[in-house]
Amino acid sequence: MARSALTLAALATSAVAGLDVVGVQGFGSSGGGDFDAALLTGRDGRHWIVRVPRSERAEAEQSADLVALRALSTGVRARLPFSVSSFAGQAPVAGTRAVVSEFVYGTKVPLASLDAELGASIGRAIGAIHALPTSVVTDAGLPVHSAADGHRAALALIDRAGATGLVPAALLQRWREAGTDAGLWQYTPVVINGSLASDAFLSAEGAVTGVIDWHGLRVGDPALDLQWLVGAAEDTVDAAFDAYAAARGPLDLRLRQRAALVAELEVARWLLHGTEVRATDIVDDAVEMMSRLVDDVHADASHPISPDTAPILGLDEVRELLDRTENRRVG
Repeated sequence: MARSALTLAALATSAVAGLDVVGVQGFGSSGGGDFDAALLTGRDGRHWIVRVPRSERAEAEQSADLVALRALSTGVRARLPFSVSSFAGQAPVAGTRAVVSEFVYGTKVPLASLDAELGASIGRAIGAIHALPTSVVTDAGLPVHSAADGHRAALALIDRAGATGLVPAALLQRWREAGTDAGLWQYTPVVINGSLASDAFLSAEGAVTGVIDWHGLRVGDPALDLQWLVGAAEDTVDAAFDAYAAARGPLDLRLRQRAALVAELEVARWLLHGTEVRATDIVDDAVEMMSRLVDDVHADASHPISPDTAPILGLDEVRELLDRTENRRVG
């Protein structure tokens, strides 16, 4: 049973010394999701979020988020052109904990509703994250993945998906050709958020005001933070990658191509997730999506992944796939 907003407010006052709550309301989904959450208003006018995880997975995500937020020191945050929440306190409850953090202002914008102006701001925001010194991650003991690690992981994912016998031959060939294109994997690992999607960005008046969900913070492939953008409108994608390139420079000439591949490989992850949990509906869904991808093969030479492969993933299919993966995160 979901905890009431008043119960969550009481937990928050025990978690944060001196917190005087004068207003409270439910926050987020009331009937589902990974957390019970409430938005609190303090007597000083400041706003706070209190969240209690509903599952072990949510609790692990919350713990990773706290580690990441602690790694983002005041000095690190000063380098970012947006706000990041700060941990305020926690209180035990029913074998888990209620965590209180500062509220970050802004509105979430669905992927399909992103425009070029906000896309450019997102590109600059991601560029600022990637410009952080890697010591932010290493000093906190968070994961560090080399380019070779990223390449091996992609090859392993492709092989595992292929081993199911459910990936259409044309699609599997496309992925394998990209996997053996050595130039595609020549990149410098950077600090990445690691769990970005459209709902991780908060905005106002066409600009990013905050970024949430830092539980994937690590050093790794910059394409992982950009792959979700492939599902946006073409002018938004162009604006985002152009702004990112302006912020970061020509450090990774194959970034957009690798991001497209990473986005496509999400369908392989969805397939493997279905097989691992023995969910026939998920497997059938993944197979249907892959079949449509093959049916929609097109010869758009403007954004090839590798010299021997042409893009296969259409805009509608990317949006549908990313909707599914985002729903998995919040559900």
